[in-house]
Amino acid sequence: MNAAAAVADLISALPEGAVDLDPGTRERCSHDDAEWADFGIPSAVVFASSAEDVAETVRIAARHGLTVVPRGAGTGLSGGANATEGCIVLSLERMTAILRVDVDERYAVVQAGVLNDDLRRHVAEVGLWYPPDPASQSISTIGGNIATNAGGICCVKYGVTRDYVLALTVVLADGRIARVGRTTAKGVTGYDLTSLFVGSEGTLAIVVEATLKLLPLGGREERAIVGYFRSLTDAGRAVAAVSSAGIIPSALELIDRTCLDAVAAWQGWALPEGASALLLAKVDEPGARGEELARRIAEAFATAGGSQIERATDPDEIARLFSARRLAYPALERLGPVLTEDVCVPRGAVPEMLARIERTAADEDVVIANIAHAGDGNLHPLIIAPEGDDEAMRRAKRAFDRIVDDCRALGGTVTGEHGVGLLKLPGAAEELSPVVLDLHSSIKQALDPQGILNPGKAFPNGA
Repeated sequence: MNAAAAVADLISALPEGAVDLDPGTRERCSHDDAEWADFGIPSAVVFASSAEDVAETVRIAARHGLTVVPRGAGTGLSGGANATEGCIVLSLERMTAILRVDVDERYAVVQAGVLNDDLRRHVAEVGLWYPPDPASQSISTIGGNIATNAGGICCVKYGVTRDYVLALTVVLADGRIARVGRTTAKGVTGYDLTSLFVGSEGTLAIVVEATLKLLPLGGREERAIVGYFRSLTDAGRAVAAVSSAGIIPSALELIDRTCLDAVAAWQGWALPEGASALLLAKVDEPGARGEELARRIAEAFATAGGSQIERATDPDEIARLFSARRLAYPALERLGPVLTEDVCVPRGAVPEMLARIERTAADEDVVIANIAHAGDGNLHPLIIAPEGDDEAMRRAKRAFDRIVDDCRALGGTVTGEHGVGLLKLPGAAEELSPVVLDLHSSIKQALDPQGILNPGKAFPNGA
C-alpha cells in the first residue's frame, strides 16, 4: 500500500480541486454524527463531480491497495461513513444534479449528492411527491439515504427508501460502472441487484445515480392528532391500540418528557403539568374517511389515558404541532453527546420495550430520552452522557447494549433505518445466524474481493 503514490495519481487524474489534502478537511470528513464510533484520518478527501470521477478514484485506490470510504452529507448515526486510517474518503456532496423528472411515468433521475428536501421541493413543482422523509431530510443526501435504506416519519404508511428505488448507477470495486434496475412499473429480469445495493452501506458498490419512484402529490388531506400522556407505557398502549384497530396513519410519532423539556427550554415553550410523553399522529385520507380515522385515533389516545388532545387540518397548524419532533434531536445535542439507538420491535411490543428502556435508564443511572417512529415500532432511545465523564460513558455503553438485547428478546431487530455501521456490529453478530453471515461474506467477496469498499461496516467480519 502506497498512500503517497495513490494521492499523486489522484491529483494527476482528477479535475483540479477534486483532491483535498487540507488537515481540517480530512478531519471534518473522517466521521459521521455517531458518537463514540472509532475513526481514522484519511490520506485525502476526493470531492467527485461525476460518475467517472468516482470510477477513476476507485480504480486508483484499488491499484495501490487503499481502502475507499464513500460519504454523503455525514449525517449518519452509526459510524457507517467513518474513515479508516490512511484511506481515501470519497465525497459525493458535489453531485447535486436532478437529471430528469418524468411526469407521465412518475420517476426522477438524480445524482447521489442531491438533498432529500431539494428533490421533494423540485418534484412538487410538477405535482409529484417523494415520500421518504428522514428527520435529517433537509441536510441528508439521497445517496446516503440509499446506503442505509433510510425511513422517516411517514414510512409507517408509505414505506422506506428501498420502496422508491427503481434503478441505480453504481461504481463497482474494480472501477466499472454498472446500471441495475428499471424504469418500468414491473420488471423481474435477473437478480434484484437494486435491492441488494440499497442498505449495503457502500460496502458492495458506490451509488452515483438513482432513479426514484414518485407519487402524485394531490389527493391527500392531512389531519393531525396529538395528545399528552402521563407515562411512556400509556403512550405505548395508545400506539398498540391504533395498530390493533387496523388504522394505518401516515405518521405516528412519540416524544418523551426529556425531549419535550429540551425543546421547550430551547424554544421557550410551556408544557402541561405531569406530561411524560407526547404522541403525534397524522392521517391523510380525504373527506369523511379521513375525519373518521382522525376521530378514532383521538378516541384511542383518550382511552389509553391521553389528555389535551388536539386535532388540526390547517397545514401551518399541523407543522406547528409536529415541530417538536423535528427539533427533538438538535435540542438534545445541546445537552451533551448523544448516543443514538435505532431498534425496531413488533408494534405490539412497543409498550414493553419502552418500559424496559425506562428500567435500563434507572439501573444504569443514565439519561435516556425517547423519540420514536412508534407506528412501526422503530424506537430511537437517545442516551446522553456529560462531556468528558468517562464513567458516564461506560454506563451509557452498557445501556446501549442492554437496549439491543431487550429489543432482540422481544422479537426485534438491532437497526431499523440507521444502518449497522460500526456501532451495531455486536448486535448484528447476535442477530444474524452463521449461515446468513456466510452469505454476506460470499457476496462481499464476489463484488469486492480486495475488500477496499468501506471495510468493516454493515455486517460482522465485513472487512
